[in-house]
Amino acid sequence: MFPVSALDMGAAMKTLVLTLDLVGTFVFALSGATAGLRRQLDLFGVLVLSFVAATSGGIVRDLLIGATPPAAFTDWRYLGVSLLAGVAIFFWSPALHRLRHPVLVFDGAGLALFCVAGAQKALVFGLEPVMAALLGMLTGIGGGVARDVLLSNVPAVFRSDIYAVAALAGATVVVAGDALGLPSTPTALAGAALCFGLRLAAIRYGWHLPTARAPEQAEGDQEAGRDGRDGR
Repeated sequence: MFPVSALDMGAAMKTLVLTLDLVGTFVFALSGATAGLRRQLDLFGVLVLSFVAATSGGIVRDLLIGATPPAAFTDWRYLGVSLLAGVAIFFWSPALHRLRHPVLVFDGAGLALFCVAGAQKALVFGLEPVMAALLGMLTGIGGGVARDVLLSNVPAVFRSDIYAVAALAGATVVVAGDALGLPSTPTALAGAALCFGLRLAAIRYGWHLPTARAPEQAEGDQEAGRDGRDGR
């Protein structure tokens, strides 16, 4: 596969993909650095976590579509943006206390930007619409998964709140817009807004998918039901 710069696409599309990638990198780096700060990591740990959270999704995406070496390793701006975010969080963390849930807000914004950027880049590389949407989702959730694994947390995508579904919805908007021949920038903004809105609404109102119950819990519920009937 050829790098994006060698593909036959307009300058506007190149600029859009790069802009979404870099802004998403910065926001996800803020998320990773903030999570590291809460776990009381040192400066090096915070910077490593910010880089991993910011670039993991994009690296996986580029490897899967054959855009090698990944942009995070060939363009110094990805490293620079992630380190800048990490340093900013480490030295100016008191300003974050004004936000109620800074990690969740940054994570939701990064998820929104990366899912649309991933879908756009997948379409540029000729993937089918369904696969492009799935790759957009994977790009969005990759950074959060890597961040949570390094901090020994269960990744948000495996918990009950709306996460991967929001990323898939945002990527689907991009793919549908491309299929309908709509302008790429408004479509990308609409997809990012939908993903971010769904994520914040899920946090605010407690929306979640059904969760599996442990066998012991299910048996306990059945016994409680029998005891209740016997009591009557």
